[in-house]
Amino acid sequence: MSQHDEHFAANRALWNARAELHYASTFYDVEGFVRGAGTLKSIELDLLSDVRDQDLLHLQCHFGQDTLSLARLGARVTGLDLSGTSIAKARELAERCGLTASFIESNVLHRRPELEAKFDVVFTSYGTIGWLPDLRAWARNIAAYLKPTGRFIFADFHPALWMFSNDFSRVQYSYFNHDVIAENESGTYADREAPIQLPSFGWNHSIADVL
Repeated sequence: MSQHDEHFAANRALWNARAELHYASTFYDVEGFVRGAGTLKSIELDLLSDVRDQDLLHLQCHFGQDTLSLARLGARVTGLDLSGTSIAKARELAERCGLTASFIESNVLHRRPELEAKFDVVFTSYGTIGWLPDLRAWARNIAAYLKPTGRFIFADFHPALWMFSNDFSRVQYSYFNHDVIAENESGTYADREAPIQLPSFGWNHSIADVL
């Protein structure tokens, strides 16, 4: 993946900046979460079903709200994310909530041998695979991390969403685009006025590619 090292470095810097702002934002409402609010929607909960006493790996976990919501449901959770700041905030949030969780700073495309065949469930959701140039490496790692009877649970937006410009005013990319999408991010989805001006690099993946 060496040809994408610069892309990943830029995306890591972007998510490090976002993590600081998101943790303090009303969008994520960390104080409400600490008091017991959950972040998982019915779509994910229905797919996950009962996770009590299961070992669960949450990929691209950001600062861990969904991961810790799963811990509250009784799972033994591990979260993994590219952003070191996100992982630091996730550990802080787990401590504030009095929850047990492991968090690992890592690129989801890099194999972690210590995680192989460890998990009953691997979970990822909403806006994750658009940061990945290669779903084959992603899928191979997921397969390696699951126990023989394990389940992979994936919820995401329809990839047609990523055809549009950032302000959704026009169609900017082909649905079948496989080239890198380079953009300059202004603000963040949690706060459009946030003082962030950083580049990002993404990739679109059609439904056929995902399947």
